[in-house]
Amino acid sequence: MKYLIIGLVMLGANSRAFAQKTDMMIRMAEIEIDANYREEYNKILQEEAGASVRLEPGVISIFPLYQKENLNQIRILEIYANQEAYESHLKTPHFQKYKTTTAKMVKSLKLIDMKALDADTMRKIFAKLKN
Repeated sequence: MKYLIIGLVMLGANSRAFAQKTDMMIRMAEIEIDANYREEYNKILQEEAGASVRLEPGVISIFPLYQKENLNQIRILEIYANQEAYESHLKTPHFQKYKTTTAKMVKSLKLIDMKALDADTMRKIFAKLKN
C-alpha cells in the first residue's frame, strides 16, 4: 500500500507533464500466477514496483492490482514518461531480478498498450490524493 501511495503521489506531482505528454507509454499487464507461488510472487512484485517508482524518474506508475474473485489474476497499470523510459526500465537490476525470479511463477502474461482518454481528469484524480 505504501508503494501505491508513493506512485500515485508522484503521478499527481507530475500532473502537468501527464496532461501535456503525448509520447507517454501506458500499458496494462494481465498476469496469471500459479497459486502455489502467489505469496512469494506478490512480495517480489511489490519490491519491484516500489523500486521502479522510487529509483526511475521515467517510471510514473507501476500499480499492481489483483482480482478479488481470483487472487491469481494480477493486473499492473504501467505508465512511463516515454518509450525510452520503458526500455531503460527493462534493463534495471530490480526489473531483471523480478523477471528472472518470477518466471516459473507466471502461467500467462499479456501486455496491452493503452492510451489515456482524458488526461486532464486523470490529473485531477491524482491531485486529490495530496489532500
